[in-house]
Amino acid sequence: MLVLALDPGSKRIGVALSDPHGSFAFAQPAVEVRTDGGHLAAVAALATERRVERVLVGLPLKLDGGEGPAAKAAREFAAAVGRATNLPVELVDERFTTVQAHRELIGAGRRRRERRTTVDSAAAALLLETWLAAHREPEP
Repeated sequence: MLVLALDPGSKRIGVALSDPHGSFAFAQPAVEVRTDGGHLAAVAALATERRVERVLVGLPLKLDGGEGPAAKAAREFAAAVGRATNLPVELVDERFTTVQAHRELIGAGRRRRERRTTVDSAAAALLLETWLAAHREPEP
C-alpha cells in the first residue's frame, strides 16, 4: 500500500512517500503553502500521480498529549486534504519528529540553509517510518 505522509507547517508542508510494500519512507520535495489553496491541489495531484491509498497528517500534540492551536490547524488541514484527495486521512502524533529530523540532518553535515528547506520532509519521512513500523505485518 502506498502511503503519503504530510507534515504541515505555516510555510511548507513536508512530504514523504512509502514504497509499494510499505517498508521504506522516502522524503520528497516540500510543498509551499499558498494563500489560494494551491498547496492542496499540489498534494492531490501528487496523491493521484503516485496512486496513493492513504494519507497521514502529522498532529502536533503538546508534551502532555493535549492539543493547542497547531493541532487544531492540523485537523483542519487533514479534513481539507481528505476533501481534495478523496482518500482516507489519518492523524498521527508527530511530537519530536522535527527535532529528530534536525538532529539527523546536522549529523549528516547539512548546512543551516539546506536544513531549512529539507527538515519538513525529513520530519514527514520519520513520521511515515514510525507509522509503517507499527502497521507492518509480521513475517511468517
